[in-house]
Amino acid sequence: MRKRKPKVRIVAPDPRFGDTMVTQFVNNLMFSGKKTTSLRNFYNAMDIVEERTKENPHEVWKKGLNNVIPQVEVRSKRIGGATFQIPVEVRAKRKISIGMKWLIKFARARSGKGIAEKLAAEVIAASKGEGAAVRRKEETHKMAESNRAFAHFRV
Repeated sequence: MRKRKPKVRIVAPDPRFGDTMVTQFVNNLMFSGKKTTSLRNFYNAMDIVEERTKENPHEVWKKGLNNVIPQVEVRSKRIGGATFQIPVEVRAKRKISIGMKWLIKFARARSGKGIAEKLAAEVIAASKGEGAAVRRKEETHKMAESNRAFAHFRV
């Protein structure tokens, strides 16, 4: 067992929106330590969002992220030879990081040219409450709901 919790890293706000959440998102988007490329892709995606929706891209992105963030998840636990899916509430930090990872994962899986296009499309879809990332959240919630009978086994 761990003796103490690790120190929480301080994330610097991004240059354009001045938001630490954007930096966290860009860090998740990054491959092989190429932060500049990742940042450029994110800003290009935001420009595309602004072009298509005629709204503040930062607000659209935030709304999309909020629509993707899960409230509950299921954890597996073995009890007497059987494995149960136990619904558990998600911690605040984990909620955000899961939401970001889903948004990025499903943006990458989309068809389109370039990550900026794909990411923009996924963000717009998520802000409208549709898209693969939102569907994943709904599936997770549905699974937690159907396994509510096992909630008394809390992990």
